[in-house]
Amino acid sequence: MIDLWLAALLFKMAAAAAIVVACSVIAERSGPLLAAMIATLPISSGPVYVFLALEHDAAFIAAGSPGSVVADLANAGFSVGYILMAQRFGTVVSLGTALAGWLASVVVLRWLALPFLVLVVLLPVVFGAVHLWARPYLAARPSAPPPRAWFIIPMRAAIVALVAGGVTALSNAAGPSLTGVLATMPVVLSSLCAFLQPRIGGPATAAVIANSQLGLIGFGFGLASLHVTALPLGVWGALAVGLVICVAWNGMLMALDWRRRTAGARRAQA
Repeated sequence: MIDLWLAALLFKMAAAAAIVVACSVIAERSGPLLAAMIATLPISSGPVYVFLALEHDAAFIAAGSPGSVVADLANAGFSVGYILMAQRFGTVVSLGTALAGWLASVVVLRWLALPFLVLVVLLPVVFGAVHLWARPYLAARPSAPPPRAWFIIPMRAAIVALVAGGVTALSNAAGPSLTGVLATMPVVLSSLCAFLQPRIGGPATAAVIANSQLGLIGFGFGLASLHVTALPLGVWGALAVGLVICVAWNGMLMALDWRRRTAGARRAQA
């Protein structure tokens, strides 16, 4: 069991590091939408749930899922705080405000103890509202980034891996509800902010976070599905369903954006 725990921990650390490095490079070169769609896939939280599935039964996974939905909803507080502050302030102030917003949102939502169905309904309502509010910030683009020192990418990977490993180890000592929250902490989003803002600026980094709002709806639906499917399908079937929901949702968003851009290009040529 110790070997399984260590293997899952290392996998989680490597996955989180890889996704942050990939998203940061994509955002520098390809724009915020694609980076946001990748960042809102469960590549960070997914390995945590795989680790939990190796140690706990389906009932534990089902009980922890609502906590993860709460943590996902709290990303709205993270996003609003970061988008606002990144327009004028540096990385430390912007990211610190975002994390404070996430933590405050988690505390309030856990205190309210909303029913599971209410949490699910809030996903499109909350993130849809933040998306509409953040529309003026969606299109910001970076100026040409400065040359990247050779050690920047390895340093990104090492820092994110250490943070992700610490979260995973801590979650092992908590109950299912708190574990669900810890498993879905905004490690990837906060790491993106920390590493992107010094290179491409606050407004362009805020555009990545703004573009992530609709993706966070599908991410929340995927997490919520664990609560419904873990007992009838087993932990592995439930994890597979959650992954399919997240990937299909973000794929749909990318397809809709492509159709919108194509239609716009045709109208411009007419």
